[in-house]
Amino acid sequence: MRLRAGFSAASLLCLLTACAAHAPAKPDPSAGPAFAPCEADPDWNQPTQPRRIHGNTWYVGTCGLSAVLITSAQGHVLIDGASERGGPLIEASIRALGIDPRQVRYLLNSHEHNDHAGGLAHLQRVTGATVVARAPAIAALQSGKGDRSDPQFLSVSRFAPVRAVQRIGDGDTLRLGPIELTAHATPGHTPGGTSWSWRACDEAGDCKAIAYADSLTPLTDEAYRYSDEAAHPGVLAAFRRSIQTVADLPCDILVTPHPNASNLLARLDAPGPAPQGTASYCRAYAASGNGKLEEQLRKEAAPAP
Repeated sequence: MRLRAGFSAASLLCLLTACAAHAPAKPDPSAGPAFAPCEADPDWNQPTQPRRIHGNTWYVGTCGLSAVLITSAQGHVLIDGASERGGPLIEASIRALGIDPRQVRYLLNSHEHNDHAGGLAHLQRVTGATVVARAPAIAALQSGKGDRSDPQFLSVSRFAPVRAVQRIGDGDTLRLGPIELTAHATPGHTPGGTSWSWRACDEAGDCKAIAYADSLTPLTDEAYRYSDEAAHPGVLAAFRRSIQTVADLPCDILVTPHPNASNLLARLDAPGPAPQGTASYCRAYAASGNGKLEEQLRKEAAPAP
């Protein structure tokens, strides 16, 4: 399935004339306010300046929670909304780039928890954008909390629900002008976990494959057991497939929902035209997730004290 933004004659005329003012040809992150450096273990909602990741792709999240803006003259796509407090901070970062939030057409999500979906309702209000997610995440996004299929159901807090989520399937491509993002089903951390991949090119024609790889951490509320096949059939096998999916992603640049999980901000702040990294970053991230899953299974198999 391919999702496309519709164009009328009026919108085409807009693209050729007045709407050119909305094209973020030269976003300027230096135009925003100065921020304190991010702490080593930052608060989720500590604000930070926007940063270019590569080409038309920008980091607009906080010190502790990622959000990524992909820009084009036909409109923009935002991945993740951080927490409820983080949503307005993401909006401020978009404005600091000189971009009108109302030009964001799609809001995507990595997974349906308050620290990555909590700000989506605010961002949906200020942008008017369509929220897009895989089917297993939709009910949680529209109600503000998952059900017992979420390994952290008893321990995560509710978040502000969003309206009218549009479904995208595993392997489907969302298109908006030159932007093409592929959805990859990566359940395990949550049922609706989704990773995203796309290509971004700079003005010199240097193109990079970017992977926004969802969390692979097997956190639970202690009642949930990944090893309980009777209660959660197929979940463990699906989690293992997710780890392999992330390992195989096209991955010149790795981005993760928590920037510290991939040392993202340090890489973005390092000298050079683009954050350093190769496909080995996704493989290493996947290997780390696999190690955590095996440790969780050993914990579940241990005799109760």
